[in-house]
Amino acid sequence: MGRIVLVTGGGSGLGKAVAARFRASGDTVIITGRNADRLARTAAEIDVRPITCDAADPSQVAQMADELGPDLDVLVNMAGGNTDLDRPEAQNPSLEQVMTAWRANLDANVLTAVLTTTAVLDKLRPGGSVITVGSIGAEHAASSYGAAKAALAAWTAGLSSEVGPQGLTANSIAPGYIAETDFFRGKLSEQRRTALIDATHNGRAGHPSDIAETTFFLASEGARHITGQTLHVNGGAHTTR
Repeated sequence: MGRIVLVTGGGSGLGKAVAARFRASGDTVIITGRNADRLARTAAEIDVRPITCDAADPSQVAQMADELGPDLDVLVNMAGGNTDLDRPEAQNPSLEQVMTAWRANLDANVLTAVLTTTAVLDKLRPGGSVITVGSIGAEHAASSYGAAKAALAAWTAGLSSEVGPQGLTANSIAPGYIAETDFFRGKLSEQRRTALIDATHNGRAGHPSDIAETTFFLASEGARHITGQTLHVNGGAHTTR
């Protein structure tokens, strides 16, 4: 019998790729996102169930959890992104502007995962998984986006110890540069793109399927003794030991 899988931010990009991978294996998949029209189009395209939800809004998250049903096997916290790319770059920003920018990235990347996980944790059945998508940016956390993703990795490590006794795993995936998504909102120069690829050991950009397959593996029987970890999927652009 297939699993029940929830993917936040599943309407496009990496979230869509992850949702499609689980659905292809026969799992029942629910995707959430703020854009109802885009969510509906994606749901029809890959045969999943949409629930419109702003994962940074506690009331909407609570309603989503009620609509979800009593059982869940896999939670993929994908909602997020660099909110700095959605605002004009300010020269010599005021303290108020700095605060607003930092709060936006913390809300979009940390609170979305924390609220969603808290709301559905009691639905996860033994053998289930919480998988949270961070970023290579967490290794260079001078920006609010990097700091938010670093916080996600630390939170995931702590979450693992809390949910382990329930038979659950909790891991984070940190992608490097992934092509074929709208992450950079059209603001990635060719020079920067080349530099990101040159930083890898295998000489290529990542693809959404790289993240989808890693996510699928972490939710598999073969990964039951992997928990509390951050898996870096970046072609060697950042290495660990």
